[in-house]
Amino acid sequence: MHTQAELLCETVQKNCDISDARHAANYTICIYLLKMREYFRWENGYSYNDVLPKEEIGNWVQQRESMWEEIENEDFTPLSIDGKNFDPFDTDNINFVLAPKGYVYSGGIGLRAAPHFFLAKLESRKVHNNFTMYLSADECARDLTAPPAMTIGKNVFIRRESLRRYLWEKFQEWQWHKSENAMARALAYYDFNKDIDHALDQMTDNELEAVTLHEIGELTATQKLGKNWREMIISLPRSRSEMLARTVKDLLADCLSTLPGLIENKNSASLHFYAANLVAIRKEIFPSFQTAYQTWVDTKNLDPLKKLVATGAQHWTNLASDMLNCFEEDGDDGLMKLEALAQKNIL
Repeated sequence: MHTQAELLCETVQKNCDISDARHAANYTICIYLLKMREYFRWENGYSYNDVLPKEEIGNWVQQRESMWEEIENEDFTPLSIDGKNFDPFDTDNINFVLAPKGYVYSGGIGLRAAPHFFLAKLESRKVHNNFTMYLSADECARDLTAPPAMTIGKNVFIRRESLRRYLWEKFQEWQWHKSENAMARALAYYDFNKDIDHALDQMTDNELEAVTLHEIGELTATQKLGKNWREMIISLPRSRSEMLARTVKDLLADCLSTLPGLIENKNSASLHFYAANLVAIRKEIFPSFQTAYQTWVDTKNLDPLKKLVATGAQHWTNLASDMLNCFEEDGDDGLMKLEALAQKNIL
């Protein structure tokens, strides 16, 4: 006889499977196969020290894709808790019931309008200003895509297990070339050669600070920019302009919270990891970060980074305001202006 928790997990996983059936094709083939490999590892309980059986993975992928074809057009299933049914996107009320039971749930919409669901053990719940931050532990239901953090309304969900998996993927990527770069400096704080699982646990514990700081920065930036900014992002077509707008807000969040917090706490490992994961578009419009970062690496002097972060908070606030004004004046017809505005205001 299944327990209520087991039945709930099965329902959430079914909704995860339906979402994957509809959206897994959004990925390039290389990213898709990497995600499926790690999904297989999670579902079958393999450690990161284990060598995965190639033939078993291949059969599992075929079975999963066949199952997706069967359920792709099904509706999401309501969650039954204590005899009451909840819409799977009714995250607030579901967590109101589940938190006392030691569980946390999330049902929201991510990139490309793809629904994301997960159910996990609740590790902690804290209120920050008007927002509630949930930290989850072991997950019993998840999607192919499992972001380490996600904000839904006034709730922030930080997923320890997903963050650990993300760090593992970054470690694997670095191993392909083992370059002497920012990632090498970050990984040097942990003994991956001796015990991968222990090193990942240590790195996850440390990076939870950076993830939490970034989410606080996102919330602060959201409040600072107002609802019109969100409406602009939703209205923008998939384009370079949209990417630039999202990047500006991310950099604002980091200059408001992530970087000041890491600098104040002298979290060197996380500062190196942050530098290692600056994607190309961030480097393009924030080249001064790399200069200040390299100065710190060479001299151990954090002052240039401190000054840059203070300047950055005001710079990205001003740029975001200008981009919003531009969009409100010209709408979709002003995409080129929006892009030009961002490119003329690099820092």
